[in-house]
Amino acid sequence: MTEGLLVVISGFSGSGKSTITKRLLEEYENYALSVSATTRSPREGEAEGVDYFYKTEEEFLEMIDRDAFLEYAYYVDHAYGTPMAYVEEQLAGGKDVLLEIEIQGALKVKARRPETILIFVTPPNAAVLEERLTGRGTETKDVIYSRLHAAVEEAAGMEEYDYILINDDLDACVRELHNLIQTQHCRTAQRKAFIRQIQKELTEREETLL
Repeated sequence: MTEGLLVVISGFSGSGKSTITKRLLEEYENYALSVSATTRSPREGEAEGVDYFYKTEEEFLEMIDRDAFLEYAYYVDHAYGTPMAYVEEQLAGGKDVLLEIEIQGALKVKARRPETILIFVTPPNAAVLEERLTGRGTETKDVIYSRLHAAVEEAAGMEEYDYILINDDLDACVRELHNLIQTQHCRTAQRKAFIRQIQKELTEREETLL
């Protein structure tokens, strides 16, 4: 069985990355969404191992000590991290694992696993991004400003990504993401076992003709 690929998906708030990821999981097989660990309490309707792995502060710190995270960070008094064991289990089972995290976490994962594919989702232009943020109708002006300010900072890191995915049409974007990921399976780095196999077979056949 061929090992799956680890794919990090990042993007501006309002870029549609979560919707794209959800649609990819619904429409295509062989994908698994990485489940993060967190120290915050479960919210109504959330389930252990589905939405998050819920940990105490002590358990989370113990995982850090064991180097059990691909990456972790603290946000608003709570810790969030990507458990390495869960990701590796899914990859070993042949699943392409989707990891939806921000830029700092993405670069940490890439440093630990250079074969990781980094994809950044963006709207076609800044005006569309602002329209999507204001169009929700649920955010205050201060929140919208803070998210646009964060987008300015995030844009500075876009060149660190392997691919930029422009979300102008949702259906087309989901198809493009799927095709992009599946194409990566044909890269030489993903075919090393096959290369060794066919080299060995050819050498053996050559020897039988001597």
